[in-house]
Amino acid sequence: MAETCLLYYITDRTAFADDEPTRYRRLLEKIAEAAAAGVDYIQLREKDLPTRALERLAREAVGIIAKLKTENRELRTAFLINSRTDVAIAVDAAGVHLRGDDVSPHEVRTLWAKCAAAECGAPDGAFLPQAPAIAVSCHSPEEVTQAATNGATFAVFAPVFEKRDVHPRGLAELKQACQANIPVMALGGVTLENAYACVDAGAAGIAAIRLFQENNIAAIVNQLRSRS
Repeated sequence: MAETCLLYYITDRTAFADDEPTRYRRLLEKIAEAAAAGVDYIQLREKDLPTRALERLAREAVGIIAKLKTENRELRTAFLINSRTDVAIAVDAAGVHLRGDDVSPHEVRTLWAKCAAAECGAPDGAFLPQAPAIAVSCHSPEEVTQAATNGATFAVFAPVFEKRDVHPRGLAELKQACQANIPVMALGGVTLENAYACVDAGAAGIAAIRLFQENNIAAIVNQLRSRS
C-alpha cells in the first residue's frame, strides 16, 4: 500500500462507555490521536446528538485539530461533519459527508460559497475554506458515478465486506466502482488483513470505525502505509 493511501476515521462515541461525559472525552481523545497520526479525514458521525450538543462537540474537535496543526504544520487532517452543512459552517469544519439521499454536493458548495463570502457562522478570526471537502456515501458503482458527476470530492463505497443485515458488495463491485472519475474509499468490515485487497481493487484508501477506534491509530496508520 502506497504512502498516498487515504485514511478516513468515522467516529462512534457510543462504543466507548455508557455515560455521556466519558464518551465525549474519549471521542475527543481519539480524534486528537487520529489527527496526530496523520489520518487524512475524520468524519464526526454522531447522528443521535441534538444540534447544540453536536455543534459543541464539533467545535471542540476543530479546536483540537487546529492546535495540533500549529504544532506540526505537516498535518493535513480534514474534519468533516456527517450530513449537517449548517453545523460544518458554524464550526469552521473542512467539509461534510453526505448520505446518498442527502442534498447534492452542488447545493453544499453554493451555500458554502455564500457563507465564505459573508463570513457567516465561522468562529471569530476563522475563515471557511472556499472549497469544502465533500464525501458521499455510495452503495453501487452507479451511485459512485453519480457522485462524481455531482461534484463530490470523494465517494465512500460500502459495505465492501460486512454490515449487519446488509449484503456485502464485495471486491468485484468495489473494483467496478473505482472506475469512476473520483477517489473511492472502501468501507465495511475493513481490517488490516483485507485493506490491501481494497487498494489492489483500485480504492484510493479505506474508511473505518472500529479499525481506528479500537486500536492504536499511529500503529494502524504505519502498517497501512508501510506496503510499497
